Amino acid sequence: MTGQDIITAQEAQTLPGLFRERVKRTPQHVAYRYFDKDHNIWQSLTWAEMSAHVVRWQAALAAENIAPGDRVAIMLRNSPQWVMFDQAALGLGLVTISLYTDDRPDNMAYIIAQAEVKLLLLEGAAQWKRLYTVRDELSSLTRIVSIQSFDDRDFYDARLLALNQWLPTDEVGQLRAEECPPENLASIIYTSGTTGRPKGVMLSHRNMLSNAQAAAGCIEFKYEDLFLSFLPLSHTFERTGGYYLPMVVGVTVAYARSIPQLGMDLTTLRPTLLISVPRIYEQVYAKIQNQLEKKSWLAKSLFTLTVNVGWRRFEHRQGRAGWHPKLLLWPLLRRLVATPVLDKLGGRMRLAISGGAALPPAIAKLFISLGLNLLQGYGLTETSPVISINRPDDNVPESIGTTLPGVEVKLGENDELLSKSPYVMLGYWQNPTATEDMIDEEGWLHTGDKARLDEQGHLYITGRIKEIIVMGNGEKVPPADMEMVIGTDSLFEQVMVIGEGKPFLGALVVLNAEHWQAFANSLNVDPDQPDTLQKKPVHQAILARIGKHIKDFPGYAQIRRVSLFLEPWTVDNGLLTPTLKMKRPRILEHHAADVEQMYKGF
Repeated sequence: MTGQDIITAQEAQTLPGLFRERVKRTPQHVAYRYFDKDHNIWQSLTWAEMSAHVVRWQAALAAENIAPGDRVAIMLRNSPQWVMFDQAALGLGLVTISLYTDDRPDNMAYIIAQAEVKLLLLEGAAQWKRLYTVRDELSSLTRIVSIQSFDDRDFYDARLLALNQWLPTDEVGQLRAEECPPENLASIIYTSGTTGRPKGVMLSHRNMLSNAQAAAGCIEFKYEDLFLSFLPLSHTFERTGGYYLPMVVGVTVAYARSIPQLGMDLTTLRPTLLISVPRIYEQVYAKIQNQLEKKSWLAKSLFTLTVNVGWRRFEHRQGRAGWHPKLLLWPLLRRLVATPVLDKLGGRMRLAISGGAALPPAIAKLFISLGLNLLQGYGLTETSPVISINRPDDNVPESIGTTLPGVEVKLGENDELLSKSPYVMLGYWQNPTATEDMIDEEGWLHTGDKARLDEQGHLYITGRIKEIIVMGNGEKVPPADMEMVIGTDSLFEQVMVIGEGKPFLGALVVLNAEHWQAFANSLNVDPDQPDTLQKKPVHQAILARIGKHIKDFPGYAQIRRVSLFLEPWTVDNGLLTPTLKMKRPRILEHHAADVEQMYKGF
């Protein structure tokens, strides 16, 4: 793209200013693609068409009894309507709050009450029926709007309107973008809360806009790029990287239908850009490994050769390795092995970004070796969110890259990574104590992550300050590192290492149901018997398998006992956050009896 197509933070000033400028520059370029269920077809909206929609949404919002600075909330799946509501509200000076569609009702009610939300936009009957159970805690709401119309007298509420009743049908004026200082509060994004109640991160227009622009400068975008969006827009990673950043550079965004349909959407839409958390890459990696297990020795050897040659090619292109005659094999290996694998991602993917959690190096190496330009980045909701990212021409997969322009970092006590930048939040909503704990008097934000910095400026996360298991013998173990390595095995769906104050480490393990069947059969035990998961030979085989993965960890950091389960930890059962992070205290509470049995007699 030419430089004139990128909208700078100085030109836009605010987030609605960004939208207005994008509409002005490329009115007929396709802004969004989405799947129309009614007609069973993918539809497109240009920037000019989006602007016309936003005008109608602004007219509807202006008719409500709300004023600049008031909070309005959105609880939708990713869609053009998400953008319409956000831009309409921001353009009127309102503060938007994003809610996860699959969060627990009590969590949503807490956020709505704590932020004194005036208006709520939700998907339809399913979301409203869940919220109806906590309706007594929604007293701040004066209007509730549902995208889908439904009529159920058992869930009646006078404040509830369908979108087609709420939106005006006629032309209603011009797009509004209220002038306000860039430092003004734009959005409150509640952290997903692995422990306790979520905290409301206050982000200004400048925070998110300047972060998106800085990130845009780290990667080359093309006019014809297609971005596939599937991480929830309620999360700041997707909000900045998958919504505001594409608007800065003017590329098209397509909204995936759902996670189960992601594979089909990838091959249908054939995107060129993708942002994801490691979980998606881990699932694809596990499928590749599972398919390899069924292949012949020759096919396995060919795949291994492809990965080795592909990695050598990557290191050579990065300037870290010299040329080697093996590289002459790459065109053939790419056609026979790499291309068929990458075709499952659509065949046009030229850039993929991973963030939100650590990406296992083995997984990064596999995709990069097959020719996918996979970059790992790092950030926090509190930093809008990007602090650092690898660049295409300076990619060290084990690292979280180098800092974004405008970001300062240093290592504090216990090697904690500290950051200072224009992207640091205004503070936590109505929680000055938590704000002071997070940002010190000198303005340094304390990430809670341990890090190291190499001579070239690449950052490496080495653990969590608080997520450290201190065993009974005083040895300290970062559980996330072990969980990441164990989780690369397709048999293990979810893993949580435990052992705080205990004489040895144990693990709570959720098995992949499909792979469990084959594994149990290989041990000559019946996988469908309720007590099979408790049998000693099964535990011994699982421990041996885990042991192979963690053999390089210190002797004291070995798993001695396991508890096995087939029921996964999910958002619905309260054991995962909406961003699929483990709620460790809740999982321990849920499996208290299993943990007690694991350490019985010690």
